[in-house]
Amino acid sequence: MNNKRRVFITGAAHGIGRAIAEAFVAADDIVAFCDIDTKNGEEFAAATGTRFFAIDVCDKEALENTLQSLYDEWGDIDIIVNNVGISEFEPITETTVEHFDRVLSTNLRPAFITARMMAILRKKSGNTNNYGRIVNICSTRYLQSEPGSEAYAASKGGIWSLTHALAVSLAPYHITVNSIAPGWISVNENEILRPEDHAFHLSGRVGHGEDIAHACLFLCDKKSEFINGQCITIDGGVTKKMIYPE
Repeated sequence: MNNKRRVFITGAAHGIGRAIAEAFVAADDIVAFCDIDTKNGEEFAAATGTRFFAIDVCDKEALENTLQSLYDEWGDIDIIVNNVGISEFEPITETTVEHFDRVLSTNLRPAFITARMMAILRKKSGNTNNYGRIVNICSTRYLQSEPGSEAYAASKGGIWSLTHALAVSLAPYHITVNSIAPGWISVNENEILRPEDHAFHLSGRVGHGEDIAHACLFLCDKKSEFINGQCITIDGGVTKKMIYPE
């Protein structure tokens, strides 16, 4: 295998996805990403030497064509990070079925499309690459909810279930599949964080995009091949707190 790993990330023009892309660039890997945010995507690609595809992951053909293009150029794809997602909460009596479908089409469906395509491409090539990693970005909301979060919670619950199903199906292709469930990760420079926001976490602070990026690098390390079909929660310990009303 080429010493430089070939990495594709969905939704990396900003936020957690951008931090993940920066981490792989710093690791001297070859990185490509997609996003609908053309302005930030092009600027980030120009600054980092990454490859940017201005596509909507809800477009099956565009996403599959992107992966095929990278495969034709690189010879294979070693790592896929399914990061793209939207978190739009709406009261159950005011939301629509169309909204529910759109969230799942953005957050869940692309992870299946990319994984399926990765397996297809490897099968066509003779399955000679003994290294492969898929990391799906889940959320602690796959096991915790608040009012109006039905679509988002369903999409992230689907990510977790899809992860362990794919781990079984992709094992013959030498691809491990894991997910990361972030808690509160601050990626907005304009977000005002209060002392109590940090104190709420057992780790004493709100999370950063780099916290998720480090976990991605860990899961994608060659020595991490025995971690498979798992979901790692990175939330500063919040989901382990027993919280009672005051």
